[in-house]
Amino acid sequence: MNDELNVVHPDIVARVKETMAPEETLYDLAELFKAFSDSTRIKILSALFEAEMCVGDIAAALGMTPSAISHQLRVLKQAKLVRHRKEGKMVYYSLDDDHVEEIFRQGLDHIKEGNR
Repeated sequence: MNDELNVVHPDIVARVKETMAPEETLYDLAELFKAFSDSTRIKILSALFEAEMCVGDIAAALGMTPSAISHQLRVLKQAKLVRHRKEGKMVYYSLDDDHVEEIFRQGLDHIKEGNR
């Protein structure tokens, strides 16, 4: 430890160090939150919060090009925030699981409470 650090509560510091998630897990969590850091991706998640949709319908709902939507969907898929299913030639996207819905809902609630 740096000699300049003045640990006031060594018991708390020790407990925190023991219980914190591993560095790699915290890195993965930061990457997850990065996926939420783009307003277009948030709009896509908001749309998918309401209904399963294909790229064309998402693009129409958000007033964007299918190409732009597809690019952002790739990012969301890599972050495991959305999943897809094929029905014939159509591909439909939805939120990956209930955790994504809960994260989204919690974020909205937090914003709404801050605006009161």
